[in-house]
Amino acid sequence: MKRPLSVTILGLLYIAVGIGSTVAHLLGKPSATELATVAVLGLLAVLAGVFMLRAQNWARWLALAWMAFHVALSIFHPLHELIVHTAILVLFAYLLFRPQERAYFRSHGAAA
Repeated sequence: MKRPLSVTILGLLYIAVGIGSTVAHLLGKPSATELATVAVLGLLAVLAGVFMLRAQNWARWLALAWMAFHVALSIFHPLHELIVHTAILVLFAYLLFRPQERAYFRSHGAAA
């Protein structure tokens, strides 16, 4: 089954955000704890993106968990950040769990 465009776009977006956010935080000279946290979160985003492109269902769930974590962090930030992160989470969940996307992840998982 051909990969849906939404999975391609989101997979590439997660890869770009994982790399970009890690690099951006490194330029800010973070503490050791911040560096470790940012590196792990960046790596998780890249893994989610790469493996969504490879039709791994667990990566779809990792991508949503990653975004949900950002929603949880947004509780401690200005309200508009919480609203934006929540809207993004809802949009990503919608895009990743439509029938065509579910079939894509299911068909590749059954073949493995």
